[in-house]
Amino acid sequence: MRQNIFIEGLQGMGKSTLLQEIAGHRTEYKVCREGDYSPVELAWCAWMNRDQYTAALERYAPIRSEIEAGTYREEDHYIVTYTKILTDIPGFHKDLEQYEIYNGRKTLREMEEIILARYRRFHDSGYVFECAFMQNIVEDLILFHQLSDEEILEFYQRLYAVIPKENFRLLYLYSDKIAENIRVIQKERSDGQGNQMWYPVMMEYLVNSPYGIAHGYKDFEDLISHLKHRQQVELRIVHDIVGERASILPAKENPYSFV
Repeated sequence: MRQNIFIEGLQGMGKSTLLQEIAGHRTEYKVCREGDYSPVELAWCAWMNRDQYTAALERYAPIRSEIEAGTYREEDHYIVTYTKILTDIPGFHKDLEQYEIYNGRKTLREMEEIILARYRRFHDSGYVFECAFMQNIVEDLILFHQLSDEEILEFYQRLYAVIPKENFRLLYLYSDKIAENIRVIQKERSDGQGNQMWYPVMMEYLVNSPYGIAHGYKDFEDLISHLKHRQQVELRIVHDIVGERASILPAKENPYSFV
């Protein structure tokens, strides 16, 4: 039976590259990147009830067909892959961003109920997921809900308990050279004129989060401190909760023969 492969690790560890290599060698797998429709993850997607969805279709009537093409119905909610929609309508992406479940837009209880319900319903196999199990959830639990490490571990105990273990495989990309990797992606994720695109957004996200404000975060060293802490938490999830169904791989090397 095919597995469900979850690729995780900090930014700059090579998750997208590893996903692409697996997808290229195992074409029978369905690939879910960040922003795609995923049966388990909602990052970069709007999570809307009927009234919210209907109102959005009315507000953006000129691109109604594009919105509908990027919409997936799950029970009484509509998931819109709005970041995949190309449009020059002012404010469209910012407007739909408010319907995401992360960045403190949901209470901790609401977010947990949504995540657990979607994982509980998911019983398919043969998927490769990027950042669906840890990155967005752990970032939110630290930065916006300000949970302790132990509280995050308790959250993941509840989450992992609803996942069918026989299909689950976690690949965690690890490196102790976090600062060096971040400096690399600062340059890589720049426009044609060399203007950094990712780093300023990441710093604004960190500095203005409740956790960042409480800790007085303001510069590169603070970002590295946060990422080191996040990696420690994620490694505890790998070791203490997932156990033998997880593999820790060296970042950037991207082996795929184990799949």
